[in-house]
Amino acid sequence: MSAKRRAPMHETDLYGPVRDHLLAQGFTVRAEVQDCDIAAYKDGELLVVELKRHLSVDLLVQAIDRQSLTDRVYVAVPAPRRAGPRQTAGVRRLLQRLGLGLLFVGTGPGRDAVRVVCRPASSGVRRGSKARLAMLEEMIGRSGGQNVGGSTGREIVTAYREEALLIAICLHRYGPSSPQALRGLGAGPKTTSILYRNVYGWFDHTRRGSYGLSAAGRAALARYPDLVARLSQLLDERDATRRFT
Repeated sequence: MSAKRRAPMHETDLYGPVRDHLLAQGFTVRAEVQDCDIAAYKDGELLVVELKRHLSVDLLVQAIDRQSLTDRVYVAVPAPRRAGPRQTAGVRRLLQRLGLGLLFVGTGPGRDAVRVVCRPASSGVRRGSKARLAMLEEMIGRSGGQNVGGSTGREIVTAYREEALLIAICLHRYGPSSPQALRGLGAGPKTTSILYRNVYGWFDHTRRGSYGLSAAGRAALARYPDLVARLSQLLDERDATRRFT
């Protein structure tokens, strides 16, 4: 007896198939960006996907709000058992009227894990809002896929948190340092502001113009082992570049 495909039980179950679908098209994919479940970009083009267990009015309103960022907004829901053209005709008409795209997501392996039911319409208007630019900056500032789209109640690893971790790694490696020295070691341009604000309590002001790593900072390095390894590699690459330039 063949195994039947089961609908995902949680929004996070939809994330993996949709992420892989977009990656296969050459998009860079980030989860939980500016309240969007999935944001993806390629060649300056921004695409947003909202993940939900069911189609609902709330989901459609949320997706329409995302159109202030980009024309390419999709909603992704579990594939229904009967998802032929006749069964989905009404839903397609509704989504097309709203200018939204629709993805059906299955849980089984194979190319049909994500099916594009309809694509969003393009208004031809170039989006240049502050929110869109802030989203693109946030996406570019993240090093990888630390988050899972559709998450609720989970800590989100933002670009700001990554920059703070990068500083913490430098302090762990080299000891108390000034912001200028940390930037020279590979920390980012916002180093001074991050140390001064100390949002997460990871840093100690050891003496005038110098900062060290607090107990909370050491605990943070242990809490994100994969991300710390990736950022440490980034620091090594920057150090190698400085040596040979």
